[in-house]
Amino acid sequence: MLIHLTKENFDEVVNNNPIVLIDFFATWCGPCKMLAPVIEELANEDIPNVVICKVDVDEERELANKFGITSIPTLFVMKDGKADRKAMGYKTKDQLLKMIEY
Repeated sequence: MLIHLTKENFDEVVNNNPIVLIDFFATWCGPCKMLAPVIEELANEDIPNVVICKVDVDEERELANKFGITSIPTLFVMKDGKADRKAMGYKTKDQLLKMIEY
């Protein structure tokens, strides 16, 4: 399942799940459009203890600023409510799976 994060649901989702992969994106961004089907495929795989999320940086500027997003797509892995890993740009499914492996 893919969750669209907002400032309203962010803390609840991130603090109540062991591992959260967050894709900071924009609808007009080419590499973001390329990454979108990869993110959706991961979300549909139901990986144990992992939640896949997206944040539209144009709609959620406060969250984008909080994470210092200066380029998109930017991916964060949150572990136990804290930022653990970060990557920028397009990533393959295998690269994303490696980011969330523990």
